[in-house]
Amino acid sequence: MNKNLKALLIASSALATSIPTVASAGADSGFYIGGGVGDASVDIDDFDESDSAYKIFGGYNIGFIPLVDFAVEASYVDFGNPGNSSANVEITGINAFGLAGLSFGPFGVFAKAGMMDWDVDSSGGSDSGTDPAYGVGARFSLGSFAVRAEYELYDVDRADVEMLSVSAVFTF
Repeated sequence: MNKNLKALLIASSALATSIPTVASAGADSGFYIGGGVGDASVDIDDFDESDSAYKIFGGYNIGFIPLVDFAVEASYVDFGNPGNSSANVEITGINAFGLAGLSFGPFGVFAKAGMMDWDVDSSGGSDSGTDPAYGVGARFSLGSFAVRAEYELYDVDRADVEMLSVSAVFTF
């Protein structure tokens, strides 16, 4: 068989077998749950401290366009207890996000935007409110299980709260 014809047949076979994979490369459609741990920092006026943080979340992947991921997600986040002996802050919140991303087989990137209903307890008193929240991240999936790395920014009243986290996600 001619070398060029053989190379063309191999390339055509590879392309033909990869088309179904590309068409279903988006995240699994359906409900998902997850949890994550990370580091949160609170920056307000002269106060700039960090602590360990965690979150639990659930959502729904809407997989109707190949290579594009859409989801809605709700979460509870606890930013730990950043502070020192003279100042202490405890922030928790309930979030609602819309997510949009691109999927490249098992790897994907995404951005998210939404709102956080937060509560703050500090040595100076308590406060609560609702403010915007944003984030970006990447995920790696193996079947219905995924690992996500995220950076999230929360506008809490006059403070900036940032969180870097790693999460485990299960889609069912």
